[in-house]
Amino acid sequence: MADFFDTNGSPQSKGGKARAKALPSERRSEIAKAAAAARWQQDESEDLPKVLCGSTDRPMRIPSLEIEIPCYVIEGERRVFVQRGMVDALGMSRGSSSVGGDRLANFVQGDRIKPFLSKDITAATISPIKFRAPNGSIAYGYDAEVLHGICLAILAARRAEKLQKQQFHIAKRCELLIAAWSLAGVISAVDEATGYQYLRAKNNIELIIDKWLVKELQPWKKYFPNEYYKRIFELNKWEFDEASTKRPGVIGHWTNDIIYDRLGPGLKEQLHDYAGRDEKGRLKHKLTQFLTTQHGIPELKSHLDGVVAIMRVATNWRQFKEMLQRAYPKPNTTLSMALDDLDQMK
Repeated sequence: MADFFDTNGSPQSKGGKARAKALPSERRSEIAKAAAAARWQQDESEDLPKVLCGSTDRPMRIPSLEIEIPCYVIEGERRVFVQRGMVDALGMSRGSSSVGGDRLANFVQGDRIKPFLSKDITAATISPIKFRAPNGSIAYGYDAEVLHGICLAILAARRAEKLQKQQFHIAKRCELLIAAWSLAGVISAVDEATGYQYLRAKNNIELIIDKWLVKELQPWKKYFPNEYYKRIFELNKWEFDEASTKRPGVIGHWTNDIIYDRLGPGLKEQLHDYAGRDEKGRLKHKLTQFLTTQHGIPELKSHLDGVVAIMRVATNWRQFKEMLQRAYPKPNTTLSMALDDLDQMK
């Protein structure tokens, strides 16, 4: 059978093609069906994770970017994006690969992007997740976090002036994607698109806290960029001194709302509990000292990138607050409630 379908150009292949042409059309059709059935049986026998929620007609939609990313929740509670959707979301051409996996892997493995990519994300792009699609066929995808990590790496490469001119549009798309949702937002968006939000376990908040936070005090490192504070000053029409590290006390309250309240439900309260307070009621330690380097710090950085991106396009403080609430909704609040909270702090 293999001779009939071998396309390597060998003498055996040419002979097989000649014999195939000599057969009646009905016989060629039978052979093709048998080969397809054999492949299907082989696929069926492979033990792969199955889809728990999601379908081809329910992709994750980002209306502001006019893109749709096919997504599923598969066994093991893994949220995955389909390969082709990832490539399209980044605004990349698919190249000669029919699924886009090689195109994506080659791009992030290049010298311009790879230095800014974590080892986990690098490994994930090389070995995509193989799972059983709803129609029974084999599909390939990546954990939702992979798209997030790639976006951060591309933006870091742009900041370091490592991107080529023809790659600038990809960085712009990454900036817009991150501004549209943080990692927690990605998970929520996938769950909403697939319907998995109705099946989630009640202890999800506890699981996220365990993954993102650590009780032991970590060495302090600077994670908040100067631009974050500079933009706050500019949006409030305050004079900003690059050489000074003094900030109005209200910025701490705003940071709780802008950053920690929106990273995930209950995270700010847990961080404050770990940090503790002195006799004057001030936090004893920086909240970032209790975020894990594997998950907590990357989520903080991605959220900060998104917030700063919004700050760049906002023209005043109130507009920034409106855009912030739409991009990173504060749990259990409406837009007006969130704006009132921040207004009361001014």
